[in-house]
Amino acid sequence: MIEGILVGHHERIDDDWMTGTTVVLCPRGAVAGYESRGGAPGTRETDLLDPRNLVERIHAVMLTGGSAYGLAAATGIVDWLEQRQIGFPLGTQPHEVVPIVPGAVIFDLGRGGNFSHRPTAEFGWAACEAAEAGPVRQGTVGAGAGAKAGGLKGGVGHATVTTPSGVTVEAIAVVNAAGSPVDPRTGRLFSDVNGTLASPAPAEVAALPAPHRSMLNTTIGVVYTDAALTKAQCQRLAGSAHDGLAIAIRPAHTMIDGDTVFTLSIGDVPVADPVQFDELIAASAGAFTEAIFNGLVAATGSHSFSAYRDVCPSAFLASPGGAG
Repeated sequence: MIEGILVGHHERIDDDWMTGTTVVLCPRGAVAGYESRGGAPGTRETDLLDPRNLVERIHAVMLTGGSAYGLAAATGIVDWLEQRQIGFPLGTQPHEVVPIVPGAVIFDLGRGGNFSHRPTAEFGWAACEAAEAGPVRQGTVGAGAGAKAGGLKGGVGHATVTTPSGVTVEAIAVVNAAGSPVDPRTGRLFSDVNGTLASPAPAEVAALPAPHRSMLNTTIGVVYTDAALTKAQCQRLAGSAHDGLAIAIRPAHTMIDGDTVFTLSIGDVPVADPVQFDELIAASAGAFTEAIFNGLVAATGSHSFSAYRDVCPSAFLASPGGAG
């Protein structure tokens, strides 16, 4: 993990619950940007990320289920940060701060069985309490608890890429797409660009569930790097992450998706020239594709949704990359 980033999840999966919240904390502050390409985004505090606007550093990003209702989880994150005197300073006293917490939601309402069960401020607080600098939990956790991708169970994935210049780029994706993550002809995941898994058996390919779109879906995520970037450069990296999304999900950026990606610059590694920045652009796309792959591979079936590993178990047997 890049120093200065903490990731936490809180989810509830039982009876008629299937939803959760993920937080990416940057307590020291981070320069940030974002880009939304879906036709139905649900977001908060994104106008502040415009390079023309005042705030230069944010303190967390929220990714959550619950559609527009789930935005309430941000209150818990803001309260948690305020209690620790972390935020944009607006007075002479240490506690006089306003935490800056952009965020985005996925649509998972009713997937656990009860439309009224969605994240609240308590989910955001609990995700902050669970945040840590160690390995990121993946699969059916946090904001990915109620996620689906096409007809399969979605989830949270994480990936790390290092550029030839030595800059680190990490990505977290919450995979909840209207489009399909699977090639219907071969049964392989589009995001498996490195050939990590084996080809599933023909009978399993034939049994793959057809994508069934709900009214709203949305894949969301965060890309963060130890490079020292401006807000405009962060915005450019968020756009390249969407390119990685389009490789992994087909179709992407539909009118019933709210696909949104945030970028955080948390470090002080200089980007000396356009060649090095192009390396970052490629790494952002690659990391986001890999994060989607990891989220789908780590997902476990829940309620009426089967995971890819449930439907295509042979893909994980004697696979080239040993993902089984």
